[in-house]
Amino acid sequence: MKITDVKVFEVIGVAHEGWRPREARTSAPLDVYPEFQRVEPPPAPNDGARGRTPLRAVYVEVVTDVNMVGLYGPIMREQAFIIRSKLRPFLIGRDPMCGETLWDQMRRLDRHGRTGHMMMAISAVDCALWDFRGKRHGVPVYQLLGGPTRERVRAYASMGGDSLEPDRASDRARQVYDRGFTAQKWFFRNGPGDGEEGRRENLRLVRALREALGEDAQLMFDGGRSWDVAYAIQTARDMAPYEPTWLEEPFQPERLEAYLRLKQETDVPLAAGEHLYTRWDVKPFLDAGVLDYLQADPDWTGGITEMQKICALADLYDVKVVPHGHHILAALHVVAAQAPGLCPMVEYLFRHLDRSQYFHKNRLRPEGGWLSLPTEPGLGLAFDKDRVEDLRELKWE
Repeated sequence: MKITDVKVFEVIGVAHEGWRPREARTSAPLDVYPEFQRVEPPPAPNDGARGRTPLRAVYVEVVTDVNMVGLYGPIMREQAFIIRSKLRPFLIGRDPMCGETLWDQMRRLDRHGRTGHMMMAISAVDCALWDFRGKRHGVPVYQLLGGPTRERVRAYASMGGDSLEPDRASDRARQVYDRGFTAQKWFFRNGPGDGEEGRRENLRLVRALREALGEDAQLMFDGGRSWDVAYAIQTARDMAPYEPTWLEEPFQPERLEAYLRLKQETDVPLAAGEHLYTRWDVKPFLDAGVLDYLQADPDWTGGITEMQKICALADLYDVKVVPHGHHILAALHVVAAQAPGLCPMVEYLFRHLDRSQYFHKNRLRPEGGWLSLPTEPGLGLAFDKDRVEDLRELKWE
């Protein structure tokens, strides 16, 4: 059995979904510079009146000599370029069933392969290879990983893009809570560059959400990798009476010492990891004891192969793993095969995942705050042909 080709292609269509427009921008690392603090990104293209939104999404496909392919996506164009230019020539002619060997060889292929876009490209190929293996065996990927450990997986509502004005946010949070999402994550708008009034504005949001949802709801908050230590310590202390489940990524991912100081001086649980690549990046954070929740993302940290190792490592430190929700397919299969106590839930970004699954035949959407497990072989990814207007292979030659 051999890989005969690795393709990256763009799927093109026009959506008629009528998605809600983004209402708020969240804090970002560039906000430390005044020129970027209140700059809003351009709105998604659409023609307004008819609610038509042009959409493009990129996928990777591993082709084999047994008339069966592995598929994964959407992925970023940066990943696609590396897959086409670097990984494809290496993978052609190799056995798609040899997952551990292929993963290690791809990591060793380039001196920069251990992090960043190279590792993200490896992640996408690895997920496609798992899709192929599931199809080859005729079972969902989570069965190949040793699961399922449950019939459905809890999903928390990730509210990026919703209004951060306290009254409107409270109303929206209550609507989502009443749909069964008793765990929600909200994103702060302000950081140190917005001064003390901005910090108080963040805290007004925390207070309003807790009052709206009551003491039984799980509330998480994302700092957007944009804070300094003093700002984070003061904010965490002020947040503590409202019992957040976690404060997420207040710092840039390489700032382990900042996480350590925050952990030592406050009692708010901390979460991070979506920008850590492989177990070697994760381990120093676990050794330092700074994380209560690890958020490694299989789409970025090394794929399903590496995510299993990260889960095993976190289990040794009694740290829960709640994968970041860049996409949902790989994360759901991994979590479904892990113990519920280790991986209690997945992240579901309402706005992002509705759009990123537009071309999919089987779109994963939580019901009552829970995701049912896919039953199709592989990852369960297939295209809805009625939504695909064009498909173009991407080549850089």
